Amino acid sequence: MAMLQQPLHLSALLSVRPRRTSSSSRRRTNTKLFPAFRCRIIEVEQVDPRGNGRDPLPHMGKIVASSGRRRLILTVLIPIMFPQHHIAKAVDVGEASILQNGVRNFMSKAKAAGLLRLAFHDAGTFDLDDKSGGMNGSIVYELDRPENAGLNKSLKVLEKAKMEIEKNQQVSWADLIAVAGAEAVSFCGGPVIPVQLGRLDARTPDPQGKLPQETLDASGLKKCFLKKGFSTQELVALSGAHTIGNKGFGSPVVFDNAYFNILLEKTWTSSGGMSSMIGLPSDRALAEDEECLRWIKIYAGDQTKFFDDFRNAYIKLVNSGASWRIV
Repeated sequence: MAMLQQPLHLSALLSVRPRRTSSSSRRRTNTKLFPAFRCRIIEVEQVDPRGNGRDPLPHMGKIVASSGRRRLILTVLIPIMFPQHHIAKAVDVGEASILQNGVRNFMSKAKAAGLLRLAFHDAGTFDLDDKSGGMNGSIVYELDRPENAGLNKSLKVLEKAKMEIEKNQQVSWADLIAVAGAEAVSFCGGPVIPVQLGRLDARTPDPQGKLPQETLDASGLKKCFLKKGFSTQELVALSGAHTIGNKGFGSPVVFDNAYFNILLEKTWTSSGGMSSMIGLPSDRALAEDEECLRWIKIYAGDQTKFFDDFRNAYIKLVNSGASWRIV
């Protein structure tokens, strides 16, 4: 596989040819045929990660083309061909259903928080400035890092699911982890989150020190998430993932808006020696920031709004930094 560091000329794009398959091995997918490229591109979505109208292409990774002779990773920097768009994402309802069912066969409410954390820690390494990290399955090489302590148990759950799923179809770690996080949310009563498929796996670990530190104050958190292309609203919405697990925000197996109500109540201030058992320092810091507090109050009073915003932020998170295949 050859990595192209410079933008491709149009002639290079025109040279990409689809793989030849026998009639018996062809499968139908929801594709759009682009004759000029002689390849299929599957759903192109318009998103601006910074929300300011700039070209979002650098945020979301690469498009991958396959041919009989070679596979090229195309860094798409041609606004003439795809103005204000990014990502070619494979969409196949049948494939998605197999992944969802495969994960749920090994899912339990006790395991849900760990699987959601696995998705956050894989995708959370993304850096908008140097285009490193993101949702690429590299977490499988990073389990020995202190911030990933305990995630080996969650990965073992997905190893079993992967073996079962691959009796029917191949699946990348990146896709499987993204789907598992979404299924963990809905399994515990949260929103149903559609996850596009087609991510490619990294072959090396991501750079260290990219995940938000648990000791950051609100200002540090906002700066960290901004470097990943996320607004303060998205930071607060994604933090609501701590509503499941053993962080002390309501039931550990129910995904709801209890996280925000407890942040408003600041129950850790009256819990004596148990205060350290309620949330992380970074959770408690959100309630001390005026901008974050505005969203905390909104989500505390409107669970549907929280679910909608969490769904959108999660989709953006698991698309961050991904490399995508074109079939």
